[in-house]
Parts: sequence; structure tokens; C-alpha cells
Amino acid sequence: MQVGLRDLSEPLIDHSEGQLFLSETFKIIVEEVLCKGTDVTQKVCDWKEPEELAWLLDLELRATGEPQHKLLERVKDVAKYSIKTSHPRFFNQLYGGVDYHSLAGRFLTEALNTNLFTYEVAPVFVLMENEVLRGLRQLVGWTEGDGIFCPGGSTSNMFAMNLARYQLFPEVKSRGLWGLPRLTVFTSSESHYSVKKGAAYLGIGTDNVIVVKVDDGGRMIPKDLDEKIMLAKSQGTVPFLVSCTAGTTVQGAFDPLDHIADVCEKHKLWMHVDAAWGGSVLFSKQHRHLMKGVDRANSVGWNPHKMLVAGLQCSALLLQDTTNLLRRCHSASASYLFQQDKFYDVNLDVGDKSVQCSRKVDCLKLWLMWKAVGSAGLEERVDKAFIHVRYLVEEMKKREGFQLLHEPEFVNVCFWFTPPSMRGNEKHADYQERLAKVAPVIKERMMKQGTMMVGYQPLGNKVNFFRVIAFSPLLSKKDMDFFLDEIERLGNDL
Repeated sequence: MQVGLRDLSEPLIDHSEGQLFLSETFKIIVEEVLCKGTDVTQKVCDWKEPEELAWLLDLELRATGEPQHKLLERVKDVAKYSIKTSHPRFFNQLYGGVDYHSLAGRFLTEALNTNLFTYEVAPVFVLMENEVLRGLRQLVGWTEGDGIFCPGGSTSNMFAMNLARYQLFPEVKSRGLWGLPRLTVFTSSESHYSVKKGAAYLGIGTDNVIVVKVDDGGRMIPKDLDEKIMLAKSQGTVPFLVSCTAGTTVQGAFDPLDHIADVCEKHKLWMHVDAAWGGSVLFSKQHRHLMKGVDRANSVGWNPHKMLVAGLQCSALLLQDTTNLLRRCHSASASYLFQQDKFYDVNLDVGDKSVQCSRKVDCLKLWLMWKAVGSAGLEERVDKAFIHVRYLVEEMKKREGFQLLHEPEFVNVCFWFTPPSMRGNEKHADYQERLAKVAPVIKERMMKQGTMMVGYQPLGNKVNFFRVIAFSPLLSKKDMDFFLDEIERLGNDL
């Protein structure tokens, strides 16, 4: 009994030891991630095979704890062997780079460990999230509306689908799918896969996602959309949602939103715009025309963690709705959280707008970055990305072996690289089969040497091609030149 009392007299965690560990960890983060990880003389990745990597990291969890110096070695190893996504030559994904104000916001968010569901536990962030969402809605063109930060663009797309269904059939919330007609969703063949995932998750079914044709640039064809909606109606289904894309994942295409809005208004369908990738062009006076008509949408998903470099994750769902649809659709009114007799305005308890209970603070990183550089600074980042892409494309056209799929509409540059041994053999029967093998081999070489990272993929009947994403604020023309030189160096002997 005395042992138990003695144990209760002191906290389990030693603050001084813990704070020292945290201080040393921050030193490693600054040195390994923010200094080496953004230095073009350092590797983007230090590739290891899974078995070796597991051994190097000493992943086994044991019954007894390990000394601090050993833990700091593990921290350093985690930093060393992780992909340096802030590196200027990380061209692999639709995120990357680093903004130090945003990063400071991410550190603060983690330290505060706030759950953003009620005003009583998250007063600062309830007000901040509302203000950031208001600012984003204004860029869309809405003076009023609603919204919420979601755990990724896929969730934003699923929320939009759920809201559209609830608005049409509110009884689905209590009665479920029983008695509902067959519902159909419409999206382009190059939209994000989360549209089909959302249909599966919500019980609509992937067979009821109707794929609309795209033009050569990957943009949805409104005439085909209209025809497919009429066909679906004639077959007895109930169309309820069109999911457009502003900045497709592979080609960076922008669906013609104004024309699609005409079709949606004609058939009285919910129009959702997945602008997870392309939404940030709204900051740019020069490029916001790509999203002409977005203000006519019912909902917009936008990921500032992508082009704006706000850091993972930062994903907003924006709504034109002013009828509290988000709360009505998702609320469960838990009485232990959302008491209606609180001493403050209970409308500030935003947690019932989400299907989550625990919800991280994702607004601080964007708010702090926006405050630091202003809308003008974010506009400059968007415009600079387009300038880098124009330079890259112009230089690519000067070199043999590089073939664009098409002129880029956005900051996705899609191309094939043909090694010297294959040039002039385009009419050979096995040319496409051989070309398909080039990108995977070059990708393997660059990963194992750690010089840079860029993605590749097939698309429809097009064999593997590279997709380079150029938007990081750390980029320079030297990085664009290096990229082309490195593709040639890694592939010229194939």
C-alpha cells in the first residue's frame, strides 16, 4: 500500500528530461530535415530495401524503455531515411516544399493538442477556422456560406456527396438506404478515385458512378455529361451529383465549370468542384480564369497543403449553403459535448458539422502563413509556379528525346523520354512496349541514387510517361535544368 502512495506523490513524466529530449529532437529536425533536407547538394532519399531499413531503424517495441541517447539516434535515423519532401528536387507528388510560418503553426498545433469540436476547449481555433473559411469562400466568389476543414480532399469529396444526397433525401439519415431510388453520380474519366470510393462508402455503389468523356486535354465534355444524365433518367435512376475537377491529378486539367454549371442547373443537380489541386489559382489574377464559373457550384474542396505549401494536412470543404445543411446532415447531438444550455453561443460548437469527433486543428498553419505573406505573397507563389513550368517546357522542346503529351494547362508537365537507341523507331511494332519500360527504369535509378524524385504512370491507351510537378517556392531555374539533365543522364544508355 505504501508503495502505491509513494508512486502517486510524483508525476510519471519528468518534465526536465522530457524538455531536454524535445530540445535535442528539434536540433535534429532543423539539421536533418530543414537544412540537409532542402539542400540540393544532399540526396532527396537514401534508399534502402525493406529488410535493411527495418533493421537500421530498430523497429521492435520492447517491454522496457530505452535511454534518451538511443532514442535520439532513432530520431536521427527516421529523419535520415525518410523522403525529403521539402527538397527542391522532390517533383513526385502534388505536395512538397516548406513554408516556415506554416511549419511553426504545425509545431504549435501539435504542442497545444487541441480537439476542434467545441468553443470551450478550442476557443481560438473555432474563431480562426471560421475566419480562414470565410477568406477562402470570398476567393470562390461567395459572400456567405459554410464549410469545415476535413482530413484530406478525399473526405471533402465524400462529405459533398453525402450532403447532396441528404439535401435531396433527408430521410436517408434516419432510415438509411431502405426505400431510396437508385442514385447516380457523374464525374470525368480523369477525376480523383475518391469519387468512386465515396460512392462505395456511402452505399451508392461504384456501378452508379457514371463516367463522362474528356477531351484530349483531360477536361470533362459538357455535351456528353448532359447526354449521360438524360440517359440515366430514362433508365429510371435519379441523378443527384456532378463532381467536377479543377486540376486533375495526372494532367492538371480544369473542367469547364461554367458550361457544367449550365447542365447542373438544367437538371437541378448538386455541383461539386474537386479543386484540391487547382483551387489555389484563385489567388492569382492572371490564372483564376481557369476556374471561371466556380462561384456557381454548391460545394468546393480545396487543399492548401498542395500548391500553397501549407503542410499536410490542410483541406477545406466550402459550401454556398446558408441553411446549416452541414450540421443537419452530420449531427448526432451528443449531450455530453453539445449541451444546449451552455453559457456561450452554442453555434460556436462546430464539431457536429463533421462525422469526426476528434478533429485536428488544420487552420492555424494556413492562417499563420497567410498572415505572414498576405494574399499578394500567395499570388506570387502561384504565378511563379507557372513561370517555372513555361521555362521547363521551353527547354524541353530544345532537347532531343523529350515528347510532351500536350501543352500543360497547369503546373503538371507530362512527357515521354525516348533514349537515343529508340529514336527513329517509332513505327516499329514493339516501340510502345519498349517505351513503357523506360520510365520505370529511370525512376528506379534516380531513387537508388537519391538525386531526385518524379512520378510516372500510364493513362488510358498511353503507355508510361513522366509527370513532373513544379510548384515549390524553393525551386529555381537551376533545378529545372538539373531535372532535364538528370533524365538524360539516367536514361541515355537504355
